[in-house]
Amino acid sequence: MVLMSMSPIEIEHLYKRYDARDIVTDLSLQIPRGSCYGLLGPNGAGKTTTLRMLLGISNPDSGSIFLCGEPIPKRARRARAQVGVVPQFDNLDPDFTVRENLLVFGSYFDIPARIVAQRIPVLLEFVHLEHKAHAKVGELSGGMRRRLSLARALINDPDVLVMDEPTTGLDPQARHLIWERLRSLTSDGKTILITTHFMEEAERLCDRLCIIEKGVKIIEGSPRNLIDREIGYDVVEIYGNDLVSLRQELEPFAKRIDLSGETLFCYVESPDKIEEQLRGRHDIRYLRRPANLEDVFLRLTGREMTD
Repeated sequence: MVLMSMSPIEIEHLYKRYDARDIVTDLSLQIPRGSCYGLLGPNGAGKTTTLRMLLGISNPDSGSIFLCGEPIPKRARRARAQVGVVPQFDNLDPDFTVRENLLVFGSYFDIPARIVAQRIPVLLEFVHLEHKAHAKVGELSGGMRRRLSLARALINDPDVLVMDEPTTGLDPQARHLIWERLRSLTSDGKTILITTHFMEEAERLCDRLCIIEKGVKIIEGSPRNLIDREIGYDVVEIYGNDLVSLRQELEPFAKRIDLSGETLFCYVESPDKIEEQLRGRHDIRYLRRPANLEDVFLRLTGREMTD
């Protein structure tokens, strides 16, 4: 029996190792119903492994998972009947039309064909693909295929939607359309778990998020709370040459300065003081802006690429 009082996703003290390497270490998450939750981290941080364990595709070494009130992996199949999944890479059937992809996928959930047929026009309108119902998947643009993947994930009217990098490779218009649709789904009470590399996406969509690195949770909270707690200042980005000496000049006017490549990141209470020091210099460019989630992410995980 499903306990409706439970959070749709509950993970406690999850561990997973591959080849004597810790992939996920003591990860605990509780995601409230009707919210959008983001799982963020660099490549190799353990995000996809966590999703695979959540869906019962991979077994944890220890810890507990409840998805839609069902223990995972013991009752993963029953839980997945209440879940929609948008994978990182589209796996639509290229031999079928848009409508046929939805019709066939609906049959996997033992939904009567007449019910699926009733849902298809509504879903196609929801993702702005009603005019492509009879087009083959190969005729669709990348953005259209991504929207079709979202429609397909909703064919069983799921309580939970799991999305791995939902807008990778999309142009700004398609990305904003999917963001709008995801916000409407949470307004309707659906719970969404996403992984993403787009910090703007996480900041716009997520009520709460968790940043993990090397399989370890390093911080959790709302985007605004994390920005205020970890940064708390405006940012002046400076581009140019000889930034090492410029950094020394500006340090008295900043709370913190990070140097990455050819960019100085100055975290300041008053951007005006930094701008005064830069006025009249033609060998640099600069941008002043509020702190954002990317600043938090890079501060916690590092600005340099790691393998």
